[in-house]
Amino acid sequence: MSKLAQLALVSSLLVAAGPASALADAKKPAPASKTPAPAKKTPPAAPKKQVVVTADHKKALAAKLSGFKFGMSKEEVLAQIGKELDAKYDDQFKATNDDATKDRLRKSKKEDLTRVAQSYVAFDAKKTGWDVSIVEDEFAHNTNESMLERWENDNGKNQRRFFFFYDGKLWKMFISLDVSILPDDKKNFDEFRKQMEAAYGAGDVDVGVIAWHTDEFDARAIDKLKTYDAIGISIEDSTKIKEITALRAEKAPKAAETNAVIKAVVDTNGTDHPDVKQNGNAVDSVIQSNGGAPKKK
Repeated sequence: MSKLAQLALVSSLLVAAGPASALADAKKPAPASKTPAPAKKTPPAAPKKQVVVTADHKKALAAKLSGFKFGMSKEEVLAQIGKELDAKYDDQFKATNDDATKDRLRKSKKEDLTRVAQSYVAFDAKKTGWDVSIVEDEFAHNTNESMLERWENDNGKNQRRFFFFYDGKLWKMFISLDVSILPDDKKNFDEFRKQMEAAYGAGDVDVGVIAWHTDEFDARAIDKLKTYDAIGISIEDSTKIKEITALRAEKAPKAAETNAVIKAVVDTNGTDHPDVKQNGNAVDSVIQSNGGAPKKK
């Protein structure tokens, strides 16, 4: 059967179906005319209220700063750590008259301070070991941010303190808490929240985060149990958050352009259309496979 004959057959079927379809439509009752109901206006959402932190809970959160102050330079932070180490080793010096032991203590104190100083890293686009870590969400690259890290012992619990700098000034600290503060059978957000709110009061709760806001700083308790088996508290200078957030958005890497090969395949701009003439043989093949005869060339 030629293409012309096939088209004629399809046309005749459509014509035959036309009157029946029209008759069916004629039998349908006309839709009742009615005035559309006015659209309901959705009331604007009430602004989210931030939990007010009591004076006692603010004091408890501020204590996590451990004597450090926002605005300190790296050198000032290291000097403060040096003072803490002096106090830590002082009792051990007084407890011995052995010169060899005192030399060992002096060496150990120097090594502790050197270890912190050598942990300094500037986030200047070079990939670091911290880009995939418990603090991966606490900094950005190319935004004049940098960091120091220090291991500490808090009442027999090991914790890590991260000092974050912006333009060379301390603006945030993140303390990775000893996860053993949670019972082994209750390592979950509910238990974490219970302990944090017992210590610092109720906060604004989001997915995996409890936030507290004061007139001097913002604090967050962060649950990273599923990703790093870790929990932490972040304390930030609230006067810097808006500025740093805007700079991070400005310096964020641009989305990579689609690869040229992929573009050719998916035709993202809609300009790559098939050539009907070049695909004529494909049409003939489909007709022939369904019992028709290919057109004569």
